[in-house]
Amino acid sequence: MIPATRNGLLLIGVVFHVVYLQSIFDIYFRSPLVHGMTPHKVALDPPAKRLVLFVADGLRADKIFEPYVNRTAGRVEELAPYLLHKVRTEASWGVSHTRVPTESRPGHVAAIAGFYEDVSAVTKGWKMNPVEFDSVFNESRHTWSFGSPDILPMFAHGTSDRGRMDTFMYDAAYEDFSGNGDRLDTWVFDEAERFFARATPEGSELHTMMHQDQVVFFFHLLGIDTNGHAFKPYSEEYLGNVRYVDRGIKHLVEQLEAFYGNDGQTAYVFTADHGMNNRGAHGDGHPDNTRTPLIAWGAGIAKPDPMPAGQIASGHDGFSAGWGLDRYARKDVNQADIAPLMASLIGLNFPLNSVGTLPLSYLNATDEFRARASLTNAMQVLEQYRVKHDQKQHTEMFFKPYAPLHETTDTPDHMLARIQDSIGAHHYAQAEEECQRLIALCLEGLRYFQRYDWLLLRSIVSMGYLGWIVYSLLFIFREYVLFGSAASGAAAYRSSSPGPIALLGGFVFLALAAMFYRQGSPLMYYAYAAFPVYFWTEALLQVSLVREIAVTYKQMSARWRPAAFIVGYVLLLEALVYAYFDRRVYSVAFVLLATMWPLSVSAHFRRRHKGLLWLWAGLCLLTSVFTLLPVDAEDKMGLVIASGVLITLSGLTAWYYSTLFTLPPPGAAPKRARKAIAIDRTLILVETLLVAAATVLGPLTSRETALRGYLPRTHQMACWSVLIVSSLLPLLHGSRLNPAARDQHFLYRLVTLYLAFGAPFVLLTVSYEGLFYFAYSLVLLLWLAIERALYHERAESQLLTPPLQTRLSRLQPHTPSSVHNTLQPHKTQNAFPGRRLEIGDLRTGIMFLFFVNVAFFGTGNVASLASFSLNSVYRLMTQFDPVAMSALLLFKIFIPFFIVSAVFGVLSRSLELPPFSLFLFVLSTTDVMTVNFFFLVRDDGSWLDIGMSISHFCISGLFVLFTIVLFVFSHVLVGSVLIPSARSINTKKQR
Repeated sequence: MIPATRNGLLLIGVVFHVVYLQSIFDIYFRSPLVHGMTPHKVALDPPAKRLVLFVADGLRADKIFEPYVNRTAGRVEELAPYLLHKVRTEASWGVSHTRVPTESRPGHVAAIAGFYEDVSAVTKGWKMNPVEFDSVFNESRHTWSFGSPDILPMFAHGTSDRGRMDTFMYDAAYEDFSGNGDRLDTWVFDEAERFFARATPEGSELHTMMHQDQVVFFFHLLGIDTNGHAFKPYSEEYLGNVRYVDRGIKHLVEQLEAFYGNDGQTAYVFTADHGMNNRGAHGDGHPDNTRTPLIAWGAGIAKPDPMPAGQIASGHDGFSAGWGLDRYARKDVNQADIAPLMASLIGLNFPLNSVGTLPLSYLNATDEFRARASLTNAMQVLEQYRVKHDQKQHTEMFFKPYAPLHETTDTPDHMLARIQDSIGAHHYAQAEEECQRLIALCLEGLRYFQRYDWLLLRSIVSMGYLGWIVYSLLFIFREYVLFGSAASGAAAYRSSSPGPIALLGGFVFLALAAMFYRQGSPLMYYAYAAFPVYFWTEALLQVSLVREIAVTYKQMSARWRPAAFIVGYVLLLEALVYAYFDRRVYSVAFVLLATMWPLSVSAHFRRRHKGLLWLWAGLCLLTSVFTLLPVDAEDKMGLVIASGVLITLSGLTAWYYSTLFTLPPPGAAPKRARKAIAIDRTLILVETLLVAAATVLGPLTSRETALRGYLPRTHQMACWSVLIVSSLLPLLHGSRLNPAARDQHFLYRLVTLYLAFGAPFVLLTVSYEGLFYFAYSLVLLLWLAIERALYHERAESQLLTPPLQTRLSRLQPHTPSSVHNTLQPHKTQNAFPGRRLEIGDLRTGIMFLFFVNVAFFGTGNVASLASFSLNSVYRLMTQFDPVAMSALLLFKIFIPFFIVSAVFGVLSRSLELPPFSLFLFVLSTTDVMTVNFFFLVRDDGSWLDIGMSISHFCISGLFVLFTIVLFVFSHVLVGSVLIPSARSINTKKQR
């Protein structure tokens, strides 16, 4: 049944959204891995005996290919002259397009294993593989790897023979962002030099192993990624690291060639796992993150055939227009195509799970080898298709095969026979063309089976979200609009004969469960089906409640108003959906709020609160600027200092006027009252001084770290001290965690929260974020003041008589106390339930939703998680620790939400609303946005589109969860505050 309590509804909502968050991964991004395939390799001698793979972690394609303007030397130069010389003389090259998530493990898996990890693997950790998979390393005779402990172990762990791969790794503590990251690459190059020195003596076991065929050397170079995170990809450190890697590869290649006597049997591949955006981050589908370089040379690699001067070779577009490589063909690939290329070069079995297409343009081999390599590629992909086809045929009740591969005259067997005939007749080009067609059809067939259950699952999930909206809205109508009592009301609206409806719901669920069982579906499918059945069954059982809602609507004198408000509310939700794609929507909204809201109030109100409305308009226009600014802004210490100074000055102003909103303990003697007020005022001053300390410490620590090449211990401890002390002050003083905390004036509590979180926010600021926090917080306080003033005016006109003061979020507000004692309301047995939710409250709800979204999109596009720079945490820690660094970054991101949720809690109580009623209304309706994003999720198109669509859905789906958690946290944080009501203010005016 629909729960009788608010907490019951919240619990169901949390569980529902946690379960349904997984739905897009089960529908759109199910793991492509299948097992039981037969391995295939080219049945001819390979062109190379050994393979050398260089992966420059975090290297963007444009940073290595484009000319670098050295302003200091006054000349244009190449960052990678050795590699670019290879491009012009003996290499095939292009851009390797990665997929989301653009992180190290998925990128390496795609390049070395040939398949794209399913995106939900992000929940299973980044360092070890969530599933077993085949790879080039596993198929090699032996692999020696050098580099990071974050990457090498996952491939060593995945080999079928643990002795097949040797790893040489530096300690994890070596990955520190405070200094220049090229020391990581220095370690790799030095270790490789020592390794070859040990292998030089002839007759040694290592020397013998290294002279076998089908061996691989893997060099993981993490320095570029480290410097990109620490200094940004346009920094001298990042660009200098590209130079250093180029020199290191040149020296290492010379060592390798000397070791093998320049036998011409070595193939070299240079690429990157992912790129990096201008904020020094990656992870999403932005082109800066998905475009990486690919340069291959040596044995078996096609040499360039430059065009005559003035002509442009194939493959070029605007991206490569300024690289000076127009005469040399640009051969772009998908990242998974690198694995079959490497396997064919040294004669390995193609990785069993590879979905890459062999880039024939990179091969320098006989026509027969190219054709047979294409055939091997086709047979390997066909093996996966057949296994997937057989699995579906075995489990599906009404199986429908992939039609293009099941036509009577064009089955895979017919196509393979034609390919073999073409090769036998030396029609190699025709065989290659047929292989490419078979590969494309098999990949489409795999995609067809990946999408096989889409229609059913998307229908179930959509009904689940819509069911939740109806289910929760019925609860809100019953508890906060029609005022049904918690126990009797819940039962009173329930159908008197629930049996047939419950039986129907049970039958629907059992039918779906039987189908899932027959198909061997995951357990999560049963949960996806259970929720919509439960929600809609309960909604049907509340027919009498729906009937009463309809009767109430018919009795309204202006029935158009609810319909108009609902349509307007839905349109505003759709506008917020669009804002995920374009942050400028928030700027337009702020301009409208600055101009239209003051004009919509009464003339009497405008005259009475002229200064307040002008201040509101000015601050709204100021805040509108931030969502027009780029999210990848450079570090600006001047803006950091300016924001700290403004917050400090606002704190001093609050301290100066704090006597107006600091209250003594109720009934305290004059001396004790003065002492209590002095302590409260001192807290404001202490928090202000902590903001000033953060303003000085932040830029100073950044400067000292840059000068010394490491994070000074004293500065680090000072920054941590400011962050911890400032963050703990609101918990220790006035929150519900402190049983001895007394009631405080609501404005005092909000000011102390604003200042307490101001210090850590300034400490974690690298550009204009602190200015946003200052302007945004003041706008929220003005929003509270205007809403309270509007409600007080309404209370005057309607002669409302609520209590003089109420405590925030008290479930049973007290009856009025005497005018003489306004500091502590008296307890009473007669609970005033608060007023009903009304259509006009929709405006307050949508404004809360708007401000919550602004809190996240004000300084970065939360739909692109990489738009938030890790530089924010480098004053506190520089040694690579993704968990701790992410926690600090999330703390910074959530700080504005702490403020908006605290203000909203005070506002709800100021409007005499039942506790959490408006909050529940907002949570109930935001899934209108989630349904939009659910159908906008893409698994095709550009990597940017795919990544952003995933981010949009996850953020919208998680909105309910973290809003509940953080709202409860802010409820605890705000504590018990006193809010003067309309009657108390009106009484004072009458005096």
